[in-house]
Amino acid sequence: MIDHLWMATLAGLGLSLLLMTLVWLGSLWWRDASLVDRFWGFGFVLVAAFWWLTGPRPEAGWLALLLVSLWGLRLSLWLTWRNWGQGEDARYRAMREHHGKAFAWRSLATVFGLQGLILWLVAWPLLVATRELETGMLWSAPAMVGLALFATGLFFEATGDWQLARFKSDPANRGRVMDQGLWRYTRHPNYFGDMLVWWGLFGLAAAAGAWWTVIAPLLMSFLLARVSGVTLLERHLQETRPDYREYVARTSALIPWPPRRPGSD
Repeated sequence: MIDHLWMATLAGLGLSLLLMTLVWLGSLWWRDASLVDRFWGFGFVLVAAFWWLTGPRPEAGWLALLLVSLWGLRLSLWLTWRNWGQGEDARYRAMREHHGKAFAWRSLATVFGLQGLILWLVAWPLLVATRELETGMLWSAPAMVGLALFATGLFFEATGDWQLARFKSDPANRGRVMDQGLWRYTRHPNYFGDMLVWWGLFGLAAAAGAWWTVIAPLLMSFLLARVSGVTLLERHLQETRPDYREYVARTSALIPWPPRRPGSD
């Protein structure tokens, strides 16, 4: 058992970086840096399981492990299924072409190492929840709100992915913009759901008194809204799909909201 929280934190960082290094080695073999995306969700499950197994195992610590396993394994399996046989993601192909022979080593730091570090930071609520959460804490306001946010977020993320997959499976929708189901109310129900999931897991850590772990959902929300999520994806979509600008004009970016009528502000 690892007694001290800071020791467990550093061990979790080492495990996260080790996982991403192994995935990097796999990406060299298959020449596919998008493997990192498939192992993103699994990485949280691995780190959370390590923290739980090496900790004091409080009465409710298993709940945090269960919740992150539902989220992380679903995400990794979904991305593996969706991208099977599709080759390397366009983002990484562009980086590979830009850096040439130097891409292998650059990707270790700028793709795999960076994601390993971010994974560790975002996982901080799990560090506390798996090692300090007691059953009585689940009845506190932060935990109850957190569980509600997690359930809502998982619903949005899983349902949005399923609806998009069904839409794309119909050949008649080739080249069209998905604006049905949850996608009618938000352009990114999966990203919105992802944000809620991490605010929900933070609620469990806050119930154990670890309000300082708020850095995790704040970081995840910023990345999804301004860096690797909405901003990066929409730049690509507006360049490749002419109808997407009209969709942007009437549909909320993240927070679900009724579509704006044509000509309204």
